[in-house]
Amino acid sequence: MASDDVLAVGDGVPDVTADLVRHDGSVETTPLAELYADGPLLVVFYTNDFSPDCVDEWCAFRDYGWFTSSGDVSVVGSSKSRVATHRKFIDYLDIDFPLYSDRDLAISDAFGVSYRTFKVFPRSKRSVFLLDGDGVVRYRWVGDHPLDPTRDQPPLDEIRGAVEELFGDEPQTFGFN
Repeated sequence: MASDDVLAVGDGVPDVTADLVRHDGSVETTPLAELYADGPLLVVFYTNDFSPDCVDEWCAFRDYGWFTSSGDVSVVGSSKSRVATHRKFIDYLDIDFPLYSDRDLAISDAFGVSYRTFKVFPRSKRSVFLLDGDGVVRYRWVGDHPLDPTRDQPPLDEIRGAVEELFGDEPQTFGFN
């Protein structure tokens, strides 16, 4: 998919639905709009559960607790992994974020981040989109490693800045100046 197809800042998100696996292991077919209707949502695309780079990425999101410290922004992941694998991945990493099982890449296609690993295996490019409560993209980051987009890691400080800009908040120092 060409980079011109990727949703841009200011674009609205198409209506998409997939199976959503929650922290407690429950699964429900859930429209993306249901998640951002409660307020801003960070949508994090990654390639596959349990690949070393994805473990590192989700550990970073889990450990970078400012995402959930205020409750103002929710986080959801999306990959082609199966529901059963998502359950194991959530449990293994003890993450609180729900994960979409985007088996047919409908969500990835809607955001324009589908690609073929080494031009063979269909996957989601590692990418992050911040949506406001109306489903409008307020920030995006898309990995652009020239050979394998799974090698890129989201810039957490940049994402944090986008969230703070959306809320107009002062940066959280967590007790440090």
